[in-house]
Amino acid sequence: MFRSAWIEIDHRALRENFRRIFRDKPEGVGVLSVVKDQAYGHGAAAVANEALRAGACYLAVATLGEALELREQGINAPILIFGERSPEEVEVCLEQRLSFFVNELEMLTLVRQAVRRVGKRACVHVEVDTGLSRYGVRWTRAMEVIRAVASAPEVEFEGVMSHFAQSDELDKSFAYEQLGRFESVLNAMREDGIRVRYRHMCNSGGFLDIPRAHFDLVRLGILPLGVYPSQVCRRIEGIRPVMSVRARIAALRDLEPGDVVGYGMHYVAESPRRIAVVTIGYADGFPRVRNRGYMLVRGKKAPIVGGNAMDATMIDVTEIEGVSRWDVVTVLGRDGQEEITAHDIASWRGTVSYDILAGWGPRLSRIHLFEEEAPS
Repeated sequence: MFRSAWIEIDHRALRENFRRIFRDKPEGVGVLSVVKDQAYGHGAAAVANEALRAGACYLAVATLGEALELREQGINAPILIFGERSPEEVEVCLEQRLSFFVNELEMLTLVRQAVRRVGKRACVHVEVDTGLSRYGVRWTRAMEVIRAVASAPEVEFEGVMSHFAQSDELDKSFAYEQLGRFESVLNAMREDGIRVRYRHMCNSGGFLDIPRAHFDLVRLGILPLGVYPSQVCRRIEGIRPVMSVRARIAALRDLEPGDVVGYGMHYVAESPRRIAVVTIGYADGFPRVRNRGYMLVRGKKAPIVGGNAMDATMIDVTEIEGVSRWDVVTVLGRDGQEEITAHDIASWRGTVSYDILAGWGPRLSRIHLFEEEAPS
């Protein structure tokens, strides 16, 4: 793709992150690698293969299409699809050996009927809603569904899970309340003699900070990518970002006092300034900002000026010597001693790091750097 803006994926960092995570985790706890939304923009198949090579026992995605894409890439590992499946998707899941959720008795009936038509047993999990109020069956009535699933001969009842609403902040009071609700369901299952292979609740934040919730499996999405879910959660030494975003300077403009920059005239030069036009904008996933943030040019910070456009962002390079057209600009990542993180960009936009990573558009080609060519 001919475009002077791109994404670099450092597989050396990705492999090292997985290695350190596996060294950090307790023995006997499995790892499910979450590769939904193209592994948060890093490439689903690429991250999935690295995860499986490192020892992950499961993958997870959010849509049937994402799961089928992994199968088409030759990935035969167990795949769990988050959320709810529509009736027409169930038979495809059975044919492709994809695990999914049964959270309602009505869904169980549909699954049993599909199994009889297809002739293949369903592998299912039940999600217990302990307070996120999104998917799943409320903890107070979860056992009704769990007992029905466990007794259905058409179904392999493989796992039961829940999901934290907030696991990576200092105040974990609600997280522990959720954990208690989930444990009450697990206790009821134990009393009924219902066993599953996987009990899982932890996302990356839970894995780092709530060891009591590790159970049999932890679901890791953002952490192997070298980005922590928050600024305050526990750190694992040596984890580093996998993704960098680069672009080039396509034009240079010398401003006189009173000149304006960008749509809406949000920047007015108070003195002679040199402005560089960078070939990336909000259509590429760089958030719409006005006079906030910076990019790195020749290892130095260049402030963003004015409001960026769909295809361009303007930066002030007045204080940086030797800047030329087509110089490489670091939008996300490291240049020399300076670094821009996903958390930095998220703070400029008032959002979260997940949003930044997953938001980079398809116009940016992904360049996968392997061991012999990965940057130091």
